[in-house]
Amino acid sequence: MNKDFSALNKLMQDNLKKEFTFSDGIKNLLQLRNKLMEEIDLIFQTTGQEKFFALPFPKSKGNSNATIAWSIYHIFRIEDIVCNSLINNKTQIFFEKDFQNRMNSSIITTGNELSNEQMIEFSKVLNIQELYNYAKLVKENSEKMILEISYEETKLKIPEEKKEYLKSLNVVSLDESSNWLIDYWCGKNVRGLLQMPFSRHWIMHVEACLKIKKKLDERK
Repeated sequence: MNKDFSALNKLMQDNLKKEFTFSDGIKNLLQLRNKLMEEIDLIFQTTGQEKFFALPFPKSKGNSNATIAWSIYHIFRIEDIVCNSLINNKTQIFFEKDFQNRMNSSIITTGNELSNEQMIEFSKVLNIQELYNYAKLVKENSEKMILEISYEETKLKIPEEKKEYLKSLNVVSLDESSNWLIDYWCGKNVRGLLQMPFSRHWIMHVEACLKIKKKLDERK
C-alpha cells in the first residue's frame, strides 16, 4: 500500500474511534478520498479507451486481476449500495439517475461474480464517460452523508433485516464469489463501513488500477 495512503488511512481510523478526535477523523477520511480521486481523475484523463478493458494480469490472485473499467465500477457500485441502501435508506444513484442505461452496463451488481472473459466483455461496452460521471456523483453523494454523520451514529449496527432487503434488490450476486458481501457489510457498524467501502476499499482498487495502467503504458 502507498505509504501516504496507508498513513492517512491509519490516522483516520484512529481518530474516528474517539469522540474528541472524531471531526479530525472525518477530515482525514475526506482528505484520503480526495487524494485517491485525484488518481482516478488522472486515469480518466490519460488512459485510452482500449486500456479500460485490457486485462494484463489474468493469472494474478490479487486486485490487479481486473480491468480498469471494472475496478472503478466496482469501487463506486459498492459505495452506492452501502451508502444508500444500508446507511441512508435512499434510492441508489445507479437507479435514481438511470446509470445502467447511461453506462450501458450489462449488470446491476458489484461485479464480483464475473469471470475474466465476462469482465473484459462488460468493460468493452461500458460508456467510460458515464462511468466517470457515476463515480463523481456517488462520491459527492456519499460525502454529504459523511459530513452530516455524528460520532454516535457511527456506533450503530446495520439492522439484521437489511440482509433480506439487499437480497431483494438483486444488487449482490448470489454466486459464492459475491454473496459473502451481504454478511460482511451487515456485520459492521457504520464506522466499520466508513473504514472499508468508503476508504480502504478505494485504496486497494485504485492502486490496482495504477499497476494495470503502468503495465499497459509500458507496452507502447
